[in-house]
Amino acid sequence: MTRRLILMRHAKSSWGDPTLPDHARPLNGRGRRSAKALGNWLRENGYTPDEVLCSSSSRTRETLDRLTLDAPTTFLDSLYHASPRSMFNELTRATGACVLMLGHNPGIAGFAESILATPPEHPRFHDYPTCATLVADFDIKNWSDMTKASGTPLAFVIPRELTG
Repeated sequence: MTRRLILMRHAKSSWGDPTLPDHARPLNGRGRRSAKALGNWLRENGYTPDEVLCSSSSRTRETLDRLTLDAPTTFLDSLYHASPRSMFNELTRATGACVLMLGHNPGIAGFAESILATPPEHPRFHDYPTCATLVADFDIKNWSDMTKASGTPLAFVIPRELTG
């Protein structure tokens, strides 16, 4: 059996209101366009999750909303600026066959590197820019069976490749 992970960093956020706490920052215009483009890309390629694990921050929630995907979602404070270890722990509790995990850097880049047997050949993979998205398969029956360095990358895309 195979499990699929879609690992996405939130879209570009706004720094327009310096009084907002970090957790409450919304997306900027570019971020809103990027999230919509990524949602279209996911659907066009058949990468549709049946479960979503999303950081509780405003920018991850808005990114998810603009993806316009229809999947049961759990918003987790534990994914807000999570370490790779915390992300791993949350994923091992998932039950979906295809899980979208939506979070933040630097944790998401470290997590992506730790779960793949070999990284995708993409110049931006290691810095994981905003709204960057990895799709990877794992030859496991349950997420609780996942081990590090076991995933096979299927795709890695950044918004600029979709929006020009």
